[in-house]
Amino acid sequence: MRLNKELVREILLAVEASDKSPRSWINVSSEGHGEEVIAYHVMLLDEAGLLVAQDLSSMSRFDWRPKRLTISGHEYLDTIRDNEVWRLTKAGAEKAGGASLAIMLELGKAYGKQVLKDRLGIDIP
Repeated sequence: MRLNKELVREILLAVEASDKSPRSWINVSSEGHGEEVIAYHVMLLDEAGLLVAQDLSSMSRFDWRPKRLTISGHEYLDTIRDNEVWRLTKAGAEKAGGASLAIMLELGKAYGKQVLKDRLGIDIP
């Protein structure tokens, strides 16, 4: 199964928007993505340290559910939240032939600085 970076962003935004206690899990749905695909991406985000998730899988069902974002998850999401920064980040990753989540974060930071410079007229080191 391939990593869907759009779904990654969508899951992180959904977890951030949830008003559930960090002790309980969050049900995430996404149009066009099945439960197993979402669960797979939640598991990967947990492995990457961007969120804390719980494995609720059974013998007959693969099921991972997010509980909360980590500080790294908040930082990653803050970097790619802006739609223009996200568009540029994805385009940069595609131009490079693909990119890991860590590289996407660095691209997002660089494009975020560029967008801020364009909007505010100041350089941010």
